Parts: sequence; C-alpha cells; structure tokens
Amino acid sequence: MADTVATQILFQGDKQVVMKFTNASDGTGETNVKKVDVATLASFRGQPCTSVLIERIYGLTHGMEVRLLWEATANGTILTFPQNAAQTMSFDDFGGLTNNTTTGKTGNILFTTLDASAGDSYTIILVMRKLY
Repeated sequence: MADTVATQILFQGDKQVVMKFTNASDGTGETNVKKVDVATLASFRGQPCTSVLIERIYGLTHGMEVRLLWEATANGTILTFPQNAAQTMSFDDFGGLTNNTTTGKTGNILFTTLDASAGDSYTIILVMRKLY
C-alpha cells in the first residue's frame, strides 16, 4: 500500500502559481517525490518555466515532518516543517526563496516525509513566482 497524496493547482497565471499538496499516510512516507515540476508550468505565451521563487508557504502537519528540497545533483533543503505544526511563512520582504543549489539544479521542488506513521498527514500550499 502507499500514502494517499494529491497535488492541486489553485491558481496559475503568467507570473505566479499557487499549488496545494496533501498526504494521508499509511506509514510508508515519501522520499524525494517531485511535487513542483517546472516543465509543466509554461507561460501563456509558450515560454518554458525554468524555476520558481517561493513567496509564501502555508503548512499544516499532523504526526510527521515534511522536508522541502530543491532538486539538484545534491538536493538542497529549502526548509523542514516540524511535526504537529501549523505555520504561515512569507518571504516577500526579501524577494522570496530562490534555488541556491549549484550543480545539476532543475528548478523542481521535492518533498520528503520524516517519521511518518499510519494516520499522519500534511497539507502544504506554496505561492510561487515563475521564472523564465
């Protein structure tokens, strides 16, 4: 069996995308699962999206931790949501979180769950600016 996961695009414009991610765990968990695939975020003029900048994060975890990572040759940690937490984080004051990995960066965002047990869950919403 596997965790029950869902990805939903709540809004997508030429410059911004808002995505919601959920997981109801059976204890399996997730490891480096691609949640934001920038290749699927083309502009309305057909330009390929090459990366995203994270402006805000809304998160709720029950039981497990969730680590967000920039995909690269050596994945870079964006942040880790702790267990049993509800957090809202805004990075607008300094322009957002950018991908600071160096070698082999793809622009994609991965999720890894830690300490997942049956019945644990998370909901995370990312507000991102598309980069071309």
